Amino acid sequence: MSDLVARTGRHQQRYEDGCRLVSGCIPYKYRDSDERSDASSERILEVLMINSPSGPGLLFPKGGWENDETVEEAAEREAVEEAGVRGDLMGFLGEFDFRSKTHQDEFSPEGLCRASMFALLVKEELESWPEQSTRSRKWLTISEAAKNCRHAWMRNALLQFSKWHDEKMMNTGEEDCSNQD
Repeated sequence: MSDLVARTGRHQQRYEDGCRLVSGCIPYKYRDSDERSDASSERILEVLMINSPSGPGLLFPKGGWENDETVEEAAEREAVEEAGVRGDLMGFLGEFDFRSKTHQDEFSPEGLCRASMFALLVKEELESWPEQSTRSRKWLTISEAAKNCRHAWMRNALLQFSKWHDEKMMNTGEEDCSNQD
């Protein structure tokens, strides 16, 4: 994505069966448990959450999936727009249904939404991003994220991420630590 401007408007928004389709991700990285970066240092999994301009609690980046992009492209775009991070989508976590009071419209009068969520291994944290004036970002452990998560459906997505990550670690035996800087 070359331009760093947030998309606005809903003229290209996808709907299916009265449900607004959204896409998002759980950005994650690993950090060393102490200042030493040697083989004995334990790696700690962290996820990135952002604040909401409309209320308390933290969120994962997500937003409308538009007609001119794939669901994966939408997830990557939202990560850049809302959280200012780029990375690699490593796995599909599932679809999560929820109601949105702010997204009730003629296509979804009940405000029904279905979010396709992905795990995104962060490779780059941008110094500036489209929504930085209204959003701050915070790295948290899984347990911290669960306590601070604003929406139950996002806690469910976090639980699914945790299961996905544990399975991935059992299958590979180690973290994907490529380019952790």
